[in-house]
Amino acid sequence: MKLESIRHYIAWRAAQELKTGIVNLGIGIPTLVADYLTPGKVTLHSENGILGVGAAPAEGFVDRDLINAGKQPITQLPHTSFFDSSLSFAMMRGGHLDATVIGALQVAENGDIASWAIPGKDVLGVGGVMDLVAGAKKVIVTTTHLNAKGEPKILPRCTYPLTAKGRVDTVITEYAVFKIRSGQLYLEEIVAGISLDELKQITPASYEVSANLQRVNAFDLVK
Repeated sequence: MKLESIRHYIAWRAAQELKTGIVNLGIGIPTLVADYLTPGKVTLHSENGILGVGAAPAEGFVDRDLINAGKQPITQLPHTSFFDSSLSFAMMRGGHLDATVIGALQVAENGDIASWAIPGKDVLGVGGVMDLVAGAKKVIVTTTHLNAKGEPKILPRCTYPLTAKGRVDTVITEYAVFKIRSGQLYLEEIVAGISLDELKQITPASYEVSANLQRVNAFDLVK
């Protein structure tokens, strides 16, 4: 699959994890999740102070004052509300988000996550991701299985600065879906075209294969 198709497949699969509730979508692949949500079932939160984030505007209808935390243009819904950052972060820290979907640089087999800094490279700041993963009831990571150098992202332990310890519930890549329960990583889903042995070669983390392992054909599902 081309990179854009990979990104859309991962986003589509993440949307299947979201049925109802208040959900924050992070920057990158997570922003695509909105394209695949059932209208009216999930209320989207943006950390810059918006609850009820609408879809991207049609060309020619962009309001430069309406943007999400990733500075992308959005639209209002009938129930959209706006508030300051202190209230937004109180929602995030207070356990009021049912889920957050975020990207990651690394995820450890016990649910640790590193998502904001690469040693030796410039750091722009952690933003609100630490608050999101600490406060959300469910943390879903959407990421490519390997980084740009071809190095695995799902590891025995994170080697980059941590965002949070033991907070990840689900990891979704273009090859597989993993769940983390009680500090143990489980392979729940694998895409057709890659074998279990091939997946293991690019996934150095220790994991159990679910007794109910599902195999899906991603090519039939991407946008």
